[in-house]
Amino acid sequence: MLIRKLRLEKGLSQEQLASMAGISTRTLQRIERGAAASPETLKCLGAVLDISFSDLREETGMSSHPPHTASGLSEQERAAMEYVRDIKSFYTHAIQYAVVMSGLALLNLWTSPGFWWVVYPAIGWGIGVALHGLSVFEVFDLFGREWEKRQIARRLRRSGR
Repeated sequence: MLIRKLRLEKGLSQEQLASMAGISTRTLQRIERGAAASPETLKCLGAVLDISFSDLREETGMSSHPPHTASGLSEQERAAMEYVRDIKSFYTHAIQYAVVMSGLALLNLWTSPGFWWVVYPAIGWGIGVALHGLSVFEVFDLFGREWEKRQIARRLRRSGR
């Protein structure tokens, strides 16, 4: 998470940072998602991002400390990044819906213009997209933080902790 934060603060894309550090974009994507990185990779990234190897090593969990103790992000920053990822996921979902439904509508026009079968998948998938959007933008919070807390408490009671 620290690498992503520093990259965004410097206004770099993943491709730019990967190129500057001499690593593949895919490797950088994996590291930003929490995958382990080699010491050489961390040294290259540290040089580009102006951060010490030891700080990066602690953040990525390569040190003897548990990875959650050496976080470079505040809880508020983590929540903001998670929210942005959720919004991005929704927009991606909506774009996929629009593209696929447009293709199906054209296919419908071409194969059977007298019967609009395309409305059935459009309605079904459209409900899913709408629910995704309502959840992301917190119009309703069916499986939100309170639900998670209740489930965790219930699970802990079952296991006797």
